[in-house]
Amino acid sequence: MKFISNSPEETLNLGYKFGKKLKSGTIVALIGELGTGKTLFTKGIAKALGVKGHEYVNSPSFVIVKEYKSKKIPLYHFDLYRLKSGDDLNTIGYDEYFYSNGVTVVEWADRAMDILPGKHILVKFKHSGKNKRQIKIEK
Repeated sequence: MKFISNSPEETLNLGYKFGKKLKSGTIVALIGELGTGKTLFTKGIAKALGVKGHEYVNSPSFVIVKEYKSKKIPLYHFDLYRLKSGDDLNTIGYDEYFYSNGVTVVEWADRAMDILPGKHILVKFKHSGKNKRQIKIEK
């Protein structure tokens, strides 16, 4: 499915609508350049899952993963921007998150495709103008 987002608000709302359909154990792999909306999309997912303070969700670039509790399903938010490969995740026990009962969102997933479970949802983000983004969801 392809979508065009014309504003940050539309990207957030698309993440929200997408997040409403996610189930426990889902892994969402986000790929795209800096500033294409990956984190905004994740905020929308957090809102859909009922994460309190979802508006404060940000990229965990320096800690690699952040855990968010909710009334429904926990959210595990990875940001692999600073990693060179999936092997760098071995020290944090990534598999405990990937095979958990939460929803796991991985920004910069292209840096660790070799360790992602085969069953994941791929979301690609691409600049298409000042505030315009192409967002493609592949299952």
